[in-house]
Amino acid sequence: MTRLLTQIERVAASETRVCILGETGTGKELVARAIHDKSGRRENAFVTLNCAAVPAELIESELFGHEKGAFTGATAKHTGKFEQADGGTLFLDEIGDMPVAMQAKLLRVLEEGEVERVGGDKPIRVNVRVLVATHRNLEELVKQNAFRRDLFHRVYVFPLALPALRERAEDFPALVGHFARQVAAQNGWKEKNFADDAIAELRRYSWPGNVRELRNVVERLVLLAGEGAVSGADVRVVLAGAGGGAAERVGGAGVASAESSGTLANRTEAFEREVLLAEIRRHNFHMTNVARALGLERSHLYKKCQQLGIDLQSLRKPE
Repeated sequence: MTRLLTQIERVAASETRVCILGETGTGKELVARAIHDKSGRRENAFVTLNCAAVPAELIESELFGHEKGAFTGATAKHTGKFEQADGGTLFLDEIGDMPVAMQAKLLRVLEEGEVERVGGDKPIRVNVRVLVATHRNLEELVKQNAFRRDLFHRVYVFPLALPALRERAEDFPALVGHFARQVAAQNGWKEKNFADDAIAELRRYSWPGNVRELRNVVERLVLLAGEGAVSGADVRVVLAGAGGGAAERVGGAGVASAESSGTLANRTEAFEREVLLAEIRRHNFHMTNVARALGLERSHLYKKCQQLGIDLQSLRKPE
């Protein structure tokens, strides 16, 4: 992490395009924001777009904007993300999920510094630093013709690789302490300490959701633990799923899964569904709070519910 922070300091002062790599939940947006905050553009806007959360038919309008009447439902002019970020930074998260047809239009903007709104008839000059991130292997996507090679060379200038949480065992005390203080301050709760055996239990877990998942687990522990410090027993209860839908530990090895059999994809899907349902019920269907707790945009949260077959309308009906 020290090496990563040094790289952030060096690249922030430049206009170099940065590609932030890392698993889901490792803090890619935080890194992008840090680069912006340390750059000469820090006084201007920092704008984000999650490419995986926007339907393919809407992403062009989201990026470039549209004129009134450009398509059905376009009842007013819409300013796109590039114009919103003019003079500042645009962060494109999960760029590996951007449709190939849209990649060609993004490439043109990066090369020419001009956007054209959907339904517009004149180009608009923009001065934007574009940072991108992905949890996918872009080089493999290029080989599969799922990502344009010319765009890859435009955005993959300075890669920053974020380590997974399981690779940062020495950081657990600092991270847990930070999140515990944050949760206590946000909710007006008494600050909780974590015993050494609690930290040891947290280190044994595999953390598929990385730092984002750790933050959620710490919040559950602060909420559910009794008087005194959070103990290893408290951690085992929460990670076993008895504390409100956290991941199941299989055979004490800390394997995250809502199912003990099946393919990795099926187990991952079951785990995601379990976590989403637990958070939705915990926040009493307040989707803005659910999205905030899970570190998602609201649009991405609704899309994820649809993908996992979670019918919110049916869930809200009393049994």
